[in-house]
Amino acid sequence: MARVRTPDEFEAELARYLYERAEEGRAVRVGEKETSEQAEIAARYAHLFTREQHAALLEAEEAARGEARERLYRLREAAAGGVIVGELAEESDKLENSVLAERVEFRGEALPLRSAQAQLAILAEYAARDELGALASDASARFNCPRHGLMQKAEALDAELSGDPDPVARSAARKNIDLHALADALAAATRAQDESWQAMREEWLDRILGPEREAEPASYHVAYLRRMSPLAESYPKDRCVPICLATLVGLGLDLAANEGIRLDLDDRPQKSPRACVIASDPPAVVHLITRAQGGLHDYQAFLHEAGHALHYAGLDAELPYTFRRLSRDHALTEIYSFLVESVTREPGWHAAHFGLSDADAAERAEATRFLELLLFRRYAAKLAYELEFWADFENASDHAQTYADYLRAAVGFRYRPDGYLADMDGDFYSADYLRAWIRTAQLRAHLRETIGDDWWRRPETGELLRALFAEGTRPTSEEIADRIGRDPLDTAPLVEELVAV
Repeated sequence: MARVRTPDEFEAELARYLYERAEEGRAVRVGEKETSEQAEIAARYAHLFTREQHAALLEAEEAARGEARERLYRLREAAAGGVIVGELAEESDKLENSVLAERVEFRGEALPLRSAQAQLAILAEYAARDELGALASDASARFNCPRHGLMQKAEALDAELSGDPDPVARSAARKNIDLHALADALAAATRAQDESWQAMREEWLDRILGPEREAEPASYHVAYLRRMSPLAESYPKDRCVPICLATLVGLGLDLAANEGIRLDLDDRPQKSPRACVIASDPPAVVHLITRAQGGLHDYQAFLHEAGHALHYAGLDAELPYTFRRLSRDHALTEIYSFLVESVTREPGWHAAHFGLSDADAAERAEATRFLELLLFRRYAAKLAYELEFWADFENASDHAQTYADYLRAAVGFRYRPDGYLADMDGDFYSADYLRAWIRTAQLRAHLRETIGDDWWRRPETGELLRALFAEGTRPTSEEIADRIGRDPLDTAPLVEELVAV
């Protein structure tokens, strides 16, 4: 039997384990490696993640109070996660490597599945996007059986270790929120946007997708729409990094000078098209990863991930590892990424960096507001679907059509039912995004009141953010709402920002 470690010993070894896993995941995600070897890492640390270790941390947690109890709670959750990862690592690697090996035959070329998905953002021909989107979705759907099998095993292990058989209640307890109350508040906010959304949707679909577009296009066209491809020449790929860095400097946030942030901007065939930050060892090793393709979305993605990177690289290095690396959820760090990205919704930003007239700058800012509303409505629908999915997990496949119906009703695109598993992040990450949307709107209102309408180019904003970054992962999103005098479920600032006037 493996020796049970003290909480301090467990934390120190956990840091090494998470660093190795993060670096392995980074190498695969950015296309430096063709195969994932997470199972080998899990095997090396099998002694650390045992049910006995989990029980010992639970016992210590129950005897502690205050911040010490919170730290032990997060360590205990990490122990449970390690048990699950360890037991499923080989199967997870098999699935990941199968996806990496998958090829899509498109017009005489064999594309890696991830490259096919990335190309949907840049294919100019409407019919070609339909064709490639269908092929890529067919390829992705072929992995639904192993995806579902992994989810079943992970859910059974999580229920066993937590002692709670209800996945919705379990996730709500981890986040310390009422997921159903959140969903109700978001549904009301969505209804308040319905009329405005329909008008914006018709205008921008006509402009970006063109006269050949269907009344309800397939979801394959969303990536092209988000790139605003017909307007992409105004936002060249080679100017993305310098403009984004200059934007951050205007906010008093010098990302380039932060030695802890490592940029990966290269375009590789197997690189995931989805930008991300991997905080391998914050604040010393924080990877910011993007795959630029030209267009406004490059700038938004870079600034979004910069918010994450600056948070993790800006935290107090003297914090316990737990409050540098572990969190109850991702809602806190998403506030900072959404806030920094939201600079692109300011007409003055477009005018200052791209030589646009005031009228054109206002139009482009309106485009970013449309995209924000599109994503918000999509994620609100995803949360509603996921609540039904997990409440009836034994019959999960029965909810594939629910997924397609809810998203179609929310954004007016046709989603395939067989995308219901691939389009799902773990542990209600959709709720974290949505809480961040609410909180970011509240924080933007606070910044306008305390700094001014030009908060987005004022160093005072950076001062405020640096103070928040220093706290690491310790606060919750709801605590940030309390500090600025807002109810966590107050969606009024969000509705006010996103509804056209």
